[in-house]
Amino acid sequence: MSISDATRSRIRQAANEQCGYCRISSHLVYATMEIDHIFPKSRGGGDEEENLWLACPFCNNAKSDQINGIDPVTQEAIALFHPRQQLWTEHFAWNPDDKASLLGLSLCGRASIAALGINETIPLQFRRLMVLAGWYPPSD
Repeated sequence: MSISDATRSRIRQAANEQCGYCRISSHLVYATMEIDHIFPKSRGGGDEEENLWLACPFCNNAKSDQINGIDPVTQEAIALFHPRQQLWTEHFAWNPDDKASLLGLSLCGRASIAALGINETIPLQFRRLMVLAGWYPPSD
């Protein structure tokens, strides 16, 4: 089944045009934001709206078909952040020192940051530029 334009529109609106993982806004990304299958199709997930969310190309490509990540503190395999079922602010925060890097506030947050490479050099450099311009992090 393909994802309808109406469903895509509802997801973009529900996500406030932001990546569900790094929270970069769609108007700052020089590529089309993607519809992420939270539970990947390759692992039996479907095209139901409750399994879909908005993701930037970097986060979505890094996530690929992963459903778990390794928490770098405990070395435990932990389910990745679920943007429809979990609150972002319970699992992540912006580092107060630079406002560009993300901090994991929970096992899930730390594992998701590591698995998606959210604080790797390229996305972090990009977000630092957005911070300097006053466009990141989002205010909501």
